[in-house]
This record gives sequence, structure tokens and C-alpha cells, in this order.
Amino acid sequence: MTLYNTFTAAATLAVQDPQQIWGPVVAAVLVIAMLAYVIFFLAALVSILGSRQSGGMKLVWIIFAFCAPFLGPVLWFLVGRKQNAFT
Repeated sequence: MTLYNTFTAAATLAVQDPQQIWGPVVAAVLVIAMLAYVIFFLAALVSILGSRQSGGMKLVWIIFAFCAPFLGPVLWFLVGRKQNAFT
């Protein structure tokens, strides 16, 4: 099924019953949010590995990123990178 056919089917469905369009819309939003999170997480890992910190500190940050999958990358970008600039 092509992308055009998918959009056409969704538009036809929305015209027939506006309540049925919310399922695909919610699914699309969730997929986009998950992709954004994965990109954010991978960017944090690449940034950690490319930092000038010692191997031990890199390992600590990577373990923290995997143990706290959202908080770890957020703290790396807020705190860890700033500490990296001073070392």
C-alpha cells in the first residue's frame, strides 16, 4: 500500500466517521514521539562517547543513561556536557 493510498483511505474514513480517525492519529503521534526519544537517546550516547572525559566517567554516564533511560540523557545534556567543557 502506497503512502498516497494510506492518506486517501484515512481521509475517506474521516469523512465517513470522524471518530475513527483518532486511532491512526494517536498511533502516528506515538510513533513520532518514540522515534524522537530514540534519536535523543542515541545522540546522548554518541555525545558521551565523543566527550573528553575519562573512560571511567564515560562508563558511569552510559550506565546511568541505560538505567534511567529518560533522565540519564537529559542530565548528560544539562550537566555532563558542561562538566566536560571544564575538564
